[in-house]
Amino acid sequence: MREEIAQSDSFSTEGCTSAPVLSVDTRFRLGHALRTIYEDSVDRQPIPDSQVDLLLRLRHKERDRQRGSI
Repeated sequence: MREEIAQSDSFSTEGCTSAPVLSVDTRFRLGHALRTIYEDSVDRQPIPDSQVDLLLRLRHKERDRQRGSI
């Protein structure tokens, strides 16, 4: 059963004869470990102005769409 899940969840890589297969559990544990490692360093860094501007533009577009649908 686990093998079926791992095969259905594997990433497809075009042009490769064999692709690495990670089970759902392995991907979960890997993701958790990476979040734990980078969580503190990312939380301490400020958001760059370019990303703040992008977020503000997105927010304005969302508001405009909501106003248009009312």
